[in-house]
Amino acid sequence: MITSGHRGREIETAAHDVLIFGTGLAGLRAAVEIARRSKDTINIGLVSKVQIQRPHSVCAEGGTAAVLREEDGDNLNLHSWDTVKGSDFLADQDVVDRFVETSPKEILQLDQWGMPWSRRPDGRIQQRPFGGHSFPRATMAADKTGFFEVQALYDTLMQYRNFSRYDEFFATSILVEDGEFRGLAGIFMPTGKFMVLRAKAMLIASGGLGTLYAFTTYSQTVSGDGQALAYRAGLHLEDPEFLQFHPTGLVPSGILMTEACRGEGGYLRNSEGKRLMETYASKFMELAPRDIVSRSEMTEILEGRGFPGPGGLDYVHLDLTHLGAEKINHALPLIREVCMKFLALDPILTPIPVRPVAHYSMGGIEADINGATAMRGVWAAGEVACHSLHGANRLGCNSTAECLVWGGITGEEIVKYLQSDPPLPKLPADAVDAEWERIFVGLCGRKGGEDPYAIKKELRELMDRFAGVYRDAEGMAEGLKKVLALKKRFAGVSVMDKSGIYNTNLVNVLEIENLLDLAEVILTAAMARQESRGAHSRRDFKTRDDDNWLKHTLAGYTKGGPVLSYKPVAITNWKPVERKY
Repeated sequence: MITSGHRGREIETAAHDVLIFGTGLAGLRAAVEIARRSKDTINIGLVSKVQIQRPHSVCAEGGTAAVLREEDGDNLNLHSWDTVKGSDFLADQDVVDRFVETSPKEILQLDQWGMPWSRRPDGRIQQRPFGGHSFPRATMAADKTGFFEVQALYDTLMQYRNFSRYDEFFATSILVEDGEFRGLAGIFMPTGKFMVLRAKAMLIASGGLGTLYAFTTYSQTVSGDGQALAYRAGLHLEDPEFLQFHPTGLVPSGILMTEACRGEGGYLRNSEGKRLMETYASKFMELAPRDIVSRSEMTEILEGRGFPGPGGLDYVHLDLTHLGAEKINHALPLIREVCMKFLALDPILTPIPVRPVAHYSMGGIEADINGATAMRGVWAAGEVACHSLHGANRLGCNSTAECLVWGGITGEEIVKYLQSDPPLPKLPADAVDAEWERIFVGLCGRKGGEDPYAIKKELRELMDRFAGVYRDAEGMAEGLKKVLALKKRFAGVSVMDKSGIYNTNLVNVLEIENLLDLAEVILTAAMARQESRGAHSRRDFKTRDDDNWLKHTLAGYTKGGPVLSYKPVAITNWKPVERKY
């Protein structure tokens, strides 16, 4: 690491062969792949907003999707079909095929790396049912799957030495010069110093944007930084209007009550005590895809068959009481622990209050089947990326599998790229200077009277209200108008804390700036898509329109706001049909 007096300013710089921006499942998986394929000869910079073992990936609970036993009747083609149908036919089918072919290999690879998968009585890896899947494919480690996957990958990475860790590094800008990637700028929180990390290549694996909503399953650190930085750097965001609402967020906190609760046999009941999914998906019941179950719950609530909840968070019941103590303690120990800790409620005895909750971005940075973005030397993997795998609706447990699959793929691709010996980019002096000025003069030097936390609160509430499970043109237009007004108010925000080390006030302000840009993109794209497809459900356009909208949205950055364009969906196996469950 070098400290330089760039233009009279103290800036720390460091150089690596590759930067991995985000150290959740996708980032760690890529780091392991790069290290092992290169025999530890490639120098890796691991950039994490949090401590390296504290990504939001540890919150993944229910399982990881894979076809492990075709002799039981499952097969790769059926997993592909379930994923394409679940996506409401917006998934690229060549991408889906590669995903389902690779995922089983990732499960077995993790097993070899020490992943403590749950086991059947015969010793084989245990799998359970999940929504939209025709067979039990949720490969599980009780209900703490993501936690153990992160641990296994971290432990495996520790076998290698040629990497540097930048824990608690808040990235503020992807540095670009003449359209070429140059590095990553940000603030190293433990010192408060402005840093520039240079590299020949970069993987963006920074996760989702879920704290854009008030009622959300996400950790509060998940503020869409990777999407916002890539967007402002000139990369497209693909399909941003498709935001998944998980059917079972704990009321009032939003903590995820894993789909495994229903995979293990839990029921959803309305205030009349009836299993509400009998009305909406009589075949799959509680294990219909998430968009269908979330709409069903909201319909019950809006029509008065929910329970009154705090702050308007009316809910339905997730009933596990009939499962019995032994099954809950074996398969859902975390769920029981969370309910007891946060609500003093024991799910062995009492139903759990739940409602749909913001949970996952189907869209993200446009990336191809190999994870490559439109910018040479830059890849994307995990939730931050959009390989067109999930389309309009993701099936449960396909997300952790996606992280593992494209973590491995992008790791391999990055090794190939670096073997061509690209040069280390020069420090882009003008871009570095502009970023320093933006943060330490523009933001920190302001003396406006706007409260950034009030802006964030209003933003999250309006997204809940206008870009939720159900949407319409009038509401989204009002929401977008309010977002633009908040962006104007943001120009009057002050950073009150002028200190350097762990200046969370400054970080919070930068996060809010990212969320405002992403809210504008989501609402703009959602207003333009005049149909209902998957998680994008409009009251004013109630049906899917394949003639006009069987295409992917692309949102590009301009100073005047996002500009939309479109590209076709790759259809190789199945033409769209009506979704019935």
